[in-house]
Amino acid sequence: MTSAPGYTIESLDTGLRLMRLFLTHDTLTVSEAAGLLEVGRSTAHRVLATLEGRGFAGRDATGRGYSAGPELMRLGRPAGFGTAVRERVARVLEDAVLRTGETVQAVALIGDRIIVTDGRESPHPVRVRPGTGLTHPAHATAGGKMLLALMTAGQVGSLCPDEELEPVTARTTVSRTALLAELDRVRAQGYALSNGESAPGMNAVAVPLAGSGPRDRLALVASVPADRGGESELAEHAVRLRQSAAALEQPAVG
Repeated sequence: MTSAPGYTIESLDTGLRLMRLFLTHDTLTVSEAAGLLEVGRSTAHRVLATLEGRGFAGRDATGRGYSAGPELMRLGRPAGFGTAVRERVARVLEDAVLRTGETVQAVALIGDRIIVTDGRESPHPVRVRPGTGLTHPAHATAGGKMLLALMTAGQVGSLCPDEELEPVTARTTVSRTALLAELDRVRAQGYALSNGESAPGMNAVAVPLAGSGPRDRLALVASVPADRGGESELAEHAVRLRQSAAALEQPAVG
């Protein structure tokens, strides 16, 4: 039901329209927001500052722009749950488990956590279970670090506002500074690793799977018992995962 124009709260309407802009813009400056909303710069600045204070917007790496904050990210539907995408991702997972021989998962980012949207289990007697529907701290997982590496430092800072991070295991990265440095390495090598950081005795590697914006990005993860998942094995799995992920770009047959 739409309210009559006479009952519109102008500042609330401006704030809601501004939040909608983050559906199509990863970052916005005050001037860009003012132009798109057709309001003055001072109005755009006040609204952005209010949204930032409530966690619905955050500063980007330059400090001059704004991006969607953690509260707004949590309101969005996670990637990978739409029917069409799930069908295409299923093909990727089935291919990836054949290529790697290990448990594979598709994961999406919700705020500072990942959720496992789908997975396929390894045929090995000793294996990692997919855990579809479970959530984990993003900074402690290969999939989470891969997805965080696709964001700006400012966006990561909005999701992880504290310097201290949750120590899931004794090997988890527990400082935001160290995490940001690791994300630089992830960007350089094109894949992310987790060595016993989310569960003792389990290693994992992740590559990008889909999506150009924060709300439709997925990561493809292979999870391996540590005794057969050393650094060289994980690097080889990264190559295989990329080959499987490429299938998502191909049109479905039939």
